[in-house]
Amino acid sequence: MVELGQVLGITAVALGMVLSPGPNMIYLVSRSISQGRRAGLISLGGVACGFLVYVVAVTAGIVAVFTLVPALYVALKIGGALYLGWLAWQALKPGGRSAFAPRELDHDSVRKLFGMGFLTSVLNPKIAIIYMSLLPQFVIPSHGHVAVQSLLLGLCQVIVGVTFNGLFVLTAGSISGFLKARPVWMRVQRYVTGTILGIFAVRMAVEPK
Repeated sequence: MVELGQVLGITAVALGMVLSPGPNMIYLVSRSISQGRRAGLISLGGVACGFLVYVVAVTAGIVAVFTLVPALYVALKIGGALYLGWLAWQALKPGGRSAFAPRELDHDSVRKLFGMGFLTSVLNPKIAIIYMSLLPQFVIPSHGHVAVQSLLLGLCQVIVGVTFNGLFVLTAGSISGFLKARPVWMRVQRYVTGTILGIFAVRMAVEPK
């Protein structure tokens, strides 16, 4: 029903997106550095549930809504591009901060950690785009069971996203300590992050559906 090529394709896309800094990575890294790995992993649980919301939505055929009402898709792209552009500016502006720079955050409850992780994931334009635009390109209607194909391919993204975000959570403290002791590396990381986010924002805004 789902061929290896489809799985490898969506896995490659998901890997490329999870490795490019975005809202999920920034939130999870910041939370892990400020409140510890346990808080980061709880937040990751919320992020994972946000992924599953999109899996269910795509499986239920919500992509058809964007096809019937193109303006909604355009609004999603523009909103996502503006948000990523704002994140890029936060990293590149004078006095901007690296995602791995230690910062003070309130020590939130388990419920709030999970909820913030969930909202960060659901409102993440990168995730919205991969499910609403990219994932359907890997579905082959002639194979039948489009909903099942969407479900299986979506779960591939969830596995990739949770695995690598989990690695970010577990290593955030070590990476932060390494960069803190090397200010030049911290600046380089900040500029690279901001540039990647800026490029992604521009591509999201100008690329056709």
